[in-house]
Amino acid sequence: MTFRQDHLLGIEPLAPDEITSILDLADDYVALSRSPDKHVETLRGLTQINMFFENSTRTQASFELAGKRLGADVMNMGLAASSIKKGETLIDTAMTLNAMQPDLLVVRHPHSGAVDLLAQKVNCAVLNAGDGRHEHPTQALLDALTIRRKKGRLHRLSIAICGDIAHSRVARSNLILLGKMENRLRLVGPPTLMPAGINELGCEVYEDMAEGLRDVDVVMMLRLQKERMDGGFIPSEREYHHLYGLDADKLSHASPDAIVMHPGPMNRGVEIDGTLADDINRSVIQEQVEMGVAVRMAAMDLLARNLRDRRAAA
Repeated sequence: MTFRQDHLLGIEPLAPDEITSILDLADDYVALSRSPDKHVETLRGLTQINMFFENSTRTQASFELAGKRLGADVMNMGLAASSIKKGETLIDTAMTLNAMQPDLLVVRHPHSGAVDLLAQKVNCAVLNAGDGRHEHPTQALLDALTIRRKKGRLHRLSIAICGDIAHSRVARSNLILLGKMENRLRLVGPPTLMPAGINELGCEVYEDMAEGLRDVDVVMMLRLQKERMDGGFIPSEREYHHLYGLDADKLSHASPDAIVMHPGPMNRGVEIDGTLADDINRSVIQEQVEMGVAVRMAAMDLLARNLRDRRAAA
């Protein structure tokens, strides 16, 4: 398998063949996770530390489960009670972590670039579990795996990403990944939730949901990032749902076999109608959660291989 990275900090550094390598290996781990014996010894003897400076139930649980299924020693750092809350700098944290000699470090941080800074200071492989508005690479990879398994391919599809584009690192990572794989991308949402420089992203931009969803193969809804909003970006949640919340009427403009995605957690009745979110014929939201464990297993496996090769050569 082709994978040349020392860390997984974002989608931007990945070549298409590296993306394909992760997804191919993740397919194997989907099969493993569905088998009676879900555990292997791939990461036996290695230590994985999960550092989440932001709360995230599903991402942290997914990384923890992935590490344990691969046989790693997994530790979650309780940051609420740690020295980080007492004023310790990120550099001091990195030095402390080096003394613990971890092999894999999974980091979520509210500031863009913080994970990259840590990666420069620690002697292990670092995986970005989301940094500010920058990137969330494993989310984009699990979305890609879900699409590929449902559609049979990951190229030349028409994909609409809808909602709060401006504040979403998920949107950014997906735009980069799906663009690298030669898909036709549309952004749909109100102008207040579109990022600056939108015209430079190489996407079609729509304010109207019916027009934006016309004949698309994939509808990817995004959560309203209310915690990152410091102004009046939407008139009200009720008005937002009326104009931009996905329901059966709006979805009727997409292709008849279009799939519906959402990275979670969902605000039911705001970004998406609850009935549609639970529709097993259209929604793949639960599949996304399952693919998340497999993708994170694959990413950690490939990074660990390169880590062991570097150490053997040293």
